[in-house]
Amino acid sequence: MGSLSVVEQPNSQANLAREYLTFRLGDEEYGIDILKVQEIRGYENPTRIANAPHFLKGVVNLRGTIVPIVDLRLRFGCSSAEYNSFTVTIVLHIGQRTIGTVVDSVSDVVEIPAEAIRPSPEMSSAIDAAYMRGLAQVGERMVILLDIESMLMSPDMGLID
Repeated sequence: MGSLSVVEQPNSQANLAREYLTFRLGDEEYGIDILKVQEIRGYENPTRIANAPHFLKGVVNLRGTIVPIVDLRLRFGCSSAEYNSFTVTIVLHIGQRTIGTVVDSVSDVVEIPAEAIRPSPEMSSAIDAAYMRGLAQVGERMVILLDIESMLMSPDMGLID
């Protein structure tokens, strides 16, 4: 898969809209801010780290940088996490860290205007509501928009000191 590139537009009405990379975890579709995405790679088995949480699959060496790999399917409690030809790792640049997240498949990049994003309903789920930006209707699909930075930097993920 090729790398994604993002072109900044001058301040305009279009700049209020955000582009999101959408991906699938089980039957759900999620979206994350494209500006956090460094690259998309095919899944490779990471080196396991002893006593790590079950969703932290291990680490990989990415061009000299040791990158922790989080399986979002396990983190969100998906019923199964199969590794097949569609499984990918989305490499994210979060703050000063590079973190890989494993997902079932990548869908596409969509532009979602701010006014199209609805607040998440108050309900019990595997994802803390604090990590959800909201829900957006994209064609016939409902996309759950994640605040991936807040989620990955949260203390319960174990990725920060």
